[in-house]
Amino acid sequence: MSRAKGNLAEDKACVFLYDKGFTILERNFYSRFGEIDVIVTKDEVLHFIEVKSGLDYESAILNITPSKLRKFIRTVHVYMKKNKLDVSFMIDAVIITPKGIWHVDNITL
Repeated sequence: MSRAKGNLAEDKACVFLYDKGFTILERNFYSRFGEIDVIVTKDEVLHFIEVKSGLDYESAILNITPSKLRKFIRTVHVYMKKNKLDVSFMIDAVIITPKGIWHVDNITL
């Protein structure tokens, strides 16, 4: 996916999450392990969001591979340590297709 398409998907995800009551804290946090697309909070829980888009739900969500998830988790730990945070958090996905947007909680389970 091109960076422009990725940015558009992230913009849509941020609007979607904001409309659902989340507060957007940060976008595109990078570490040497990878990137966190969006970091939001709601009800005193941090949510680290991986945004994926595709023509359908299945093709988009299948792009979250075990390798990608391991790198994502390592980047979450870098963020937590860098910001000296000891709070509840979740790793989620926002899936964007032409037919809709889905927020998937706790993709690590």
